[in-house]
Amino acid sequence: MRLNALIVEDEYLAREELTYLVEKHSIINIVAAFDDGLDAFKFLQSNKVDIVFLDINVPSIDGMLLARNIAQFSHKPQIVFTTAYKEYAVDAFELEAVDYLLKPLNEQRIIGLLAKLQVRAQEKKPPQIATNTRSQSINLMLNNHIHVTAIHDICCAIAHEKVTHVYTTEGCFVAPMTISELMLRLPVSDFFRCHRSYCININNVKEIIPWVNSTYMIKMDHVDQQIPVSRSNLKAFRSLMQL
Repeated sequence: MRLNALIVEDEYLAREELTYLVEKHSIINIVAAFDDGLDAFKFLQSNKVDIVFLDINVPSIDGMLLARNIAQFSHKPQIVFTTAYKEYAVDAFELEAVDYLLKPLNEQRIIGLLAKLQVRAQEKKPPQIATNTRSQSINLMLNNHIHVTAIHDICCAIAHEKVTHVYTTEGCFVAPMTISELMLRLPVSDFFRCHRSYCININNVKEIIPWVNSTYMIKMDHVDQQIPVSRSNLKAFRSLMQL
């Protein structure tokens, strides 16, 4: 079962390192990352995720206050606190955090945590919930017209600043949302984020081409452009496509 996660971390290098380690050692999908607690809270009010990696010392709303607000949600994601200070550990577990990561991050420690998160999620809800609750169509834009498009007609999507170009069996349209927001609308059983800026419908993969640095380029049905697979997503992609 693929899980969606959010990272809240105000240090750029720490945010990038955690993203890399999560994507390297799991098939957890990082749907968004914020350096500000208030921005993360606004995102969570309209987007559901399974896991929140939460730094305690972030601007606007600190991690402890944000966790207390998250605890009031009907859909409660698993929370993992990250911090450089051991003294917050007791408070973190009182908020029913799954775990507590000390900086600098330890790769082996994270590997064990990721396995625990996936087991807990498996016990919490059956895999089909992630797809059955989603709509079977999505509204896309072209020339100021709204096109109601069946989800299964989407071939791939490419991030383009604050919108996303969506390639379907009927052509290219625009989704007025980021690619991370779009991924939340798509069934995880069919769609895979192969790169930070690209996601694909695995049912529309036509050809997988070995590329530089042991990566791949993907040819899709109904799409002229080739889609790259990032190094951080290689493990999950190979597993998904049985390579």
